[in-house]
Amino acid sequence: MLYNKEQPDAFTDRELQDAILNFVIAGRDTSAITLSWFIFCICNYPDVADRVFEEMSDVLGLQDSSQGYTSEEVAKRITYETLGKMHYLHAALTETLRLYPPVPRDGKEVAEDDILPDGTRVKQGDRVAYVPYSMGRMKILWGKDALTYNPDRWLRDGIFQPESPFKFSAFQAGPRICLGKESAYLQMKMTAALLLYFFRFSVVPDHVVHYRVMLVMPMVNGLLVRISLR
Repeated sequence: MLYNKEQPDAFTDRELQDAILNFVIAGRDTSAITLSWFIFCICNYPDVADRVFEEMSDVLGLQDSSQGYTSEEVAKRITYETLGKMHYLHAALTETLRLYPPVPRDGKEVAEDDILPDGTRVKQGDRVAYVPYSMGRMKILWGKDALTYNPDRWLRDGIFQPESPFKFSAFQAGPRICLGKESAYLQMKMTAALLLYFFRFSVVPDHVVHYRVMLVMPMVNGLLVRISLR
């Protein structure tokens, strides 16, 4: 919108409206589903939640728990810059996306005859599908512990290390990579940070979690949890 002010008529109001709706709608269900699976993961690995809490306390300067910080006081300290320093939280969310991508299967239509890197020939109009859910669980890509939730696999000396989007394909890759990737991470990190700073989560006993495959991968009947204050 700022660019449009500097370059009049670069975008019509309708184009700006469509762009905003695309960001809001495309990022709503996917971000919400990812956060649900993230909470499920930290319920199974409570040490991850504790490490996120410790990282937050350190980055935001909240080590003195006796102060009794309010949610408003903590929220004011959460900025784009401080979120960028939360490498473990970023790794924990990315590990969730690896095992539980909100879009578990995607496909493309071939624009013109081509040859894929492995030698497969495709013709114009063919449909090619790839499955991020399966790719995220392949030992040939992620090692023998591919089925284990381990945020540390994304860290080196405490710094987040991204993988090739052609390996970690939750946000697609190449010219079609998700435009809202950074926006989605920003929203998820803000929400997750606030939740884990103040609360502990545990899955309600006997509640069985299943996924439903649609365009996205929500939980059947949602995620039932018990919440307690830290």
